[in-house]
Amino acid sequence: MYRAPIKDIAHSLKVAGLAEALEEKRFGDLSADLVDAILDEAAKFAGERIAPLAESGDKHGATLENGNVTTAPGWTGLYRDWAAGGWNALTGDEAYGGQGLPTMLSVAVSEMWNGGSLAFALAPMLTMGAVEALEKHASDELKKLYLPKLISGEWTGTMNLTEPQAGSDLGALKARATRNGDGTYSLFGQKIFITYGEHDMTDNIVHLVLARLPDAPAGTKGISLFLVPKFLVNADGSPGKRNDVFCAGIEHKLGIHASPTCTMIYGDGTSGEGARGWLVGEENRGLACMFTMMNNARLLVGMQGVAVAEAAYQKALAFARERRQGRAPGSKPGDAMSPIIEHPDIQRTLLTMKGLTQGARAIAYACAHALDMARVSENDEARHWTDRASLLTPVAKAFATDIGVDVASLGIQVHGGMGFIEETGAARLLRDARIAPIYEGTNGIQAIDLVQRKLPLGNGEPVKTYIAELRAIVEETAASNRAGLGDTATCLAFAIADLEEATLYLQEALADGRQAEALCGATPYLRLFGLAAGGAYLAKGALTEEDAGRDALCRFYAENLLRETNALKHRVIGGADSLLAAGAALRDS
Repeated sequence: MYRAPIKDIAHSLKVAGLAEALEEKRFGDLSADLVDAILDEAAKFAGERIAPLAESGDKHGATLENGNVTTAPGWTGLYRDWAAGGWNALTGDEAYGGQGLPTMLSVAVSEMWNGGSLAFALAPMLTMGAVEALEKHASDELKKLYLPKLISGEWTGTMNLTEPQAGSDLGALKARATRNGDGTYSLFGQKIFITYGEHDMTDNIVHLVLARLPDAPAGTKGISLFLVPKFLVNADGSPGKRNDVFCAGIEHKLGIHASPTCTMIYGDGTSGEGARGWLVGEENRGLACMFTMMNNARLLVGMQGVAVAEAAYQKALAFARERRQGRAPGSKPGDAMSPIIEHPDIQRTLLTMKGLTQGARAIAYACAHALDMARVSENDEARHWTDRASLLTPVAKAFATDIGVDVASLGIQVHGGMGFIEETGAARLLRDARIAPIYEGTNGIQAIDLVQRKLPLGNGEPVKTYIAELRAIVEETAASNRAGLGDTATCLAFAIADLEEATLYLQEALADGRQAEALCGATPYLRLFGLAAGGAYLAKGALTEEDAGRDALCRFYAENLLRETNALKHRVIGGADSLLAAGAALRDS
């Protein structure tokens, strides 16, 4: 059974900068004791309430009948108790009932919810994104009417982008909106893959929907964002008449079975009036508003990868301690079979799982820290942290979710044949993990974003500054002369050099107009970036406290996993010609 790794989470928060920010009173009266109390209570809820329903939720799933979705047994009560605990309001605006706490805390407890059940945590994740989009872009009237219920968790929010013909290419959207003359709009169209688009956990659902106005420009410049509630809201804030938006079907998926993934129909009623909606932001500028929600979601999806990896590691570790097979090196004739954890190959696998998980966690927490610092800073300092968050967001999303799949797969390997059997639960973790590299912008798109948009950011200064910070960690590690770290400093220095060389190559390719060449290296570059940054954070963490276990894990990561960075660098720099030429092989297939 999953148990939140409070010690590792608290350690990663410290490494990412929370302790220093608390000392500087960056977050008002928030204290280290309160942070510890929040983490402890969240861990209890995740372990005692969410995790026990993960398996049954997966087996039962959500059901659709007459347009109404019923979630798995226990799901509604679980959600309502979770919301009543104030967890949805953690980072919300205090003016609307929120607690105004740092994003770092939200990310930390989000890891716990996802570790308990990724399918459950999806609902609040999207609501948090909707809250942020409305806080930044909605009118005061919409904020007053909707934010208190969304922040409290009394209502949930959704994100409606995808259509059958428009996945990642949002310029192909066909959903349409018409002006009603009274400040409202009528929406018509179909949206697919809408997570928690319909459910029975709350008495209203607030959909944020991308659609086109009749006179909108073509492409992404002609998209507007609308708030469309399941039930129209009365002046006193209570749900009123049913809106013309319905669930037409739920998907049968590889994983996250307890989460209803819906096909939503807007404006299919007999009245022909469409689904009533309200504009968020300005007409034809909805994509900027939606990206506010998506950027929030991308970091939280990265935490899904970390959480599933952690859960898979915990399950594999427990199994390896109990399962006996063969005799480990050093066994004496006549000894009983050894626990498989005593075999070097299993140790290597478990250490790989643990090291990758902790490295990905550190990157995600560092991204959250940058968001927090940008919020509480001004002028050049705020710009620095905003650029840092922009740089790290695609890495936090893509690297962590790739790690989630990798580690969950390794977890099945540790279980052997039993891992392929559903009863152990190891298979569910891999099935659930597999969606995370796909939604909220595929990891290929994250890699393109990193290379094409984030490396040139600020004339290359943000990434240059970040690499310099990583190199400073190398120097501190080398100066420590800590025996337990072995060759960590040397291996890490080579990895940072690989990252710097690949970065300069891609920046030069973009500056010279060799876009295709640069994009050929985008995915291996993101992996290189994540491995190097993760290794640096593990080293920084090892230096913050005397802990033989952290030293050993850091050394293993550096002397084993960081060896991959050199090969990745060569794929970035020397792989474009063969990749572009290989199109002939695809055409001839």
